[in-house]
Amino acid sequence: MISVVVPLLNEERTLETLYGEIAAALEPRGDEFEVVFVDDGSTDGSLGLLTRLHDEIPNIVVVHLRRNFGKAAALQAGFLEARGEIVITIDADLQDDPAEIPKLLAKLDEGFDLVSGWKTSRHDPLARRLFSRMFNWATGVVSGVRLHDVNCGLKAYRSDVLRGLRIYGELHRFIPVLAAYRGFRVAEIPVNHRPRAHGRSRYGPERYLRGFFDLLSVTFMGRYRHRPLHLFGGLGAFMGALGFVILTYLTVIWFWGHGIGHRPLLTLGVLLVVVGIQFISLGLLSELITSQHEERMDEHERIDRLVADVLR
Repeated sequence: MISVVVPLLNEERTLETLYGEIAAALEPRGDEFEVVFVDDGSTDGSLGLLTRLHDEIPNIVVVHLRRNFGKAAALQAGFLEARGEIVITIDADLQDDPAEIPKLLAKLDEGFDLVSGWKTSRHDPLARRLFSRMFNWATGVVSGVRLHDVNCGLKAYRSDVLRGLRIYGELHRFIPVLAAYRGFRVAEIPVNHRPRAHGRSRYGPERYLRGFFDLLSVTFMGRYRHRPLHLFGGLGAFMGALGFVILTYLTVIWFWGHGIGHRPLLTLGVLLVVVGIQFISLGLLSELITSQHEERMDEHERIDRLVADVLR
């Protein structure tokens, strides 16, 4: 079973065409498939059209959200309803080409757990392409997961990747990063990108700014969620050591008869030592909270996060 999850908002004019293209891409393979349309609070006729398609076509699933909650919530709702062992995500605006789905599936067959599309020739405004390029570069530098197009809507997942994954806010951009941090194999392949035929883009520069803060959150959760003292303790130790060096220098020159009470360097040294101690204390408290959480987890749940396969 292959599940295709399609989040949408006011895409009435593209939905019927999109389903036809998805069916044309998957039917020759002979695999059973379903298409899960997630209506994220559309105000046009999208829901009515989807209801009609659902009545006519048995493998269409329609999920209707009460209002517009955002793409992350729509994807999460679709993942919960998807029954397939493999899950495909694709945007509803027809810019992602469903004909590329077999290429994603072939890459999964090579042993990867998540395959992300890479829009090598994007048909988007120049400003959006520039912001996207900077965002992808920053994501690679900060997270260590280097993809050319981390936010491409066309992706293929094994269902294991999505099990236990919780995305909210705008974390849908970083699913490949979250998957890589959990030990799954992530790959990227070039895919066709088409000009927008209907509607307008809902993405602006402000989304990339919010995305940068989400990137910091994802990186912290991925790298330091189970060892927060490594982050806070490292920062605290660096600041404390720098403050100690400054205060040692001031102590030496004080012994030689130089006044230090009027020096701003004294205030800086004391501040660095105090803030360093606070960071280390924060790291210890975070470790205490993390250890309590781990103790409350069921043993099977804890191991399930780590084990990829068991042969008996």
